[in-house]
Amino acid sequence: MKLSSSACSIARIPSLFASLCRPICSTSLSLSPSSLKPTTPLFLRPPTFSTSLSELNKWHHWAKNLASSVGSSFVHLDNGPDSTLLCRELRWLLEDSLEDHSLISQLGSQNYHMDVRLRASLDELYVLWRQRIEERRPFQYIVGCEHWRDLVLSVQEGVLIPRPETELIVDLVKDVVLDSRELKEGLWADLGTGSGAIAIGIGRILWSQGRVIATDLSPVAVAVATYNVLRYDLKDMIEVRKGSWFEPLKDVEGKLAGVVSNPPYIPSDDISRLQAEVGQHEPRLALDGGVSGMDDLLHLSNGAVSMLKPGGFFVFETNGEKQCQFLVDYMENNNPGKFCNVNIVSDFAGIQRFVTGFINDKCH
Repeated sequence: MKLSSSACSIARIPSLFASLCRPICSTSLSLSPSSLKPTTPLFLRPPTFSTSLSELNKWHHWAKNLASSVGSSFVHLDNGPDSTLLCRELRWLLEDSLEDHSLISQLGSQNYHMDVRLRASLDELYVLWRQRIEERRPFQYIVGCEHWRDLVLSVQEGVLIPRPETELIVDLVKDVVLDSRELKEGLWADLGTGSGAIAIGIGRILWSQGRVIATDLSPVAVAVATYNVLRYDLKDMIEVRKGSWFEPLKDVEGKLAGVVSNPPYIPSDDISRLQAEVGQHEPRLALDGGVSGMDDLLHLSNGAVSMLKPGGFFVFETNGEKQCQFLVDYMENNNPGKFCNVNIVSDFAGIQRFVTGFINDKCH
């Protein structure tokens, strides 16, 4: 993730709802009895609640006024969302809550007694929107999902919200597997998988030709990633394992075709200065990279040497130019001759964000 308001700037893709609004039977979740049960995203819940259009209109008027009262105060405070974005989120909340989206255009009409079916009670909607404004709870946690690439991923407290810039990791993998049958048919690892976003993105590129193991230390992340893998019917391609970084992968040491990760890389002292939606709500385990922010990045680069097979590919996300250059220098000085074709790749905003490369036999 990066130090910006990207946690709030999400792109909604309504056209995906028709194909993705199919709930998973709880018995299909292959989680152990002791595992945490993921929260079902709002748009996948059945519309079991009802209210009148008049009461919904009253809620909407209250919610819109609350959003408008923010103005640009959050922007000045910590680069948070302004009223324009909050009002946009309010419409998205309505879309996820209503069984019939066409009713949104009738808000404010005279058809007060029309019955409206909802996926959450009106009381819950009052609570959720108050949390969004007064507690700065991330919108993605409010609705329980994030739109990322062409995916709609379940997210909840305890799981990092996937960022737009991280999508490039999947594109970088796509580029290398197109040029290498061995990499496309190989075993990949997504370390610190969180919601499973990167693993699923890579799995949809490899399809039946390769496999992905996704690891995470957080039991909440393991449960949510498993849920998302099952929703996209990739359980035969993607295995989710609980554990820290390479620890769950001892059985495949030296056999990995690729390693990818978006690890914690925020310096510890910077956490308190993050946007409230991030610093106060997203898991510190997924944010805090130690004093310099480099602890986990250095650990990953060291582990990649023994875990990747010759010719294996890696891509790590960082906090920006300084971390990228530090990591490249570290690889060259601490593991001379082990890595080759090491590059720094910029994100959509032109910020140096990723370090990529291969294990030695790809050198030219």
